[in-house]
Amino acid sequence: MPINWEKFHEELDDIIADAGERTDTILADKISSITRMTDAEVKRLFPDPADVKKLAELMEIVRRSGDRNEKINKIVENAEAFGGVILTLLNKFV
Repeated sequence: MPINWEKFHEELDDIIADAGERTDTILADKISSITRMTDAEVKRLFPDPADVKKLAELMEIVRRSGDRNEKINKIVENAEAFGGVILTLLNKFV
């Protein structure tokens, strides 16, 4: 089932606009719904809502159509923004 990224980001932005624990729970639920991570893992790995947004942007690049080199170039262009998210994900698997 294809993901409507524009709608996904709009919903994510609305969720991020709300602050506090409720937002963290909603954000974790939103991300866990399209990943293999549980809500608890998302909350533990990405306690900052801004990092959750970066994770969503990174996932969009990876999941969108296009060839491997285009995706790599897009990630490299945003390496500074995605660096912390990538490190967190890699530490989960190492």
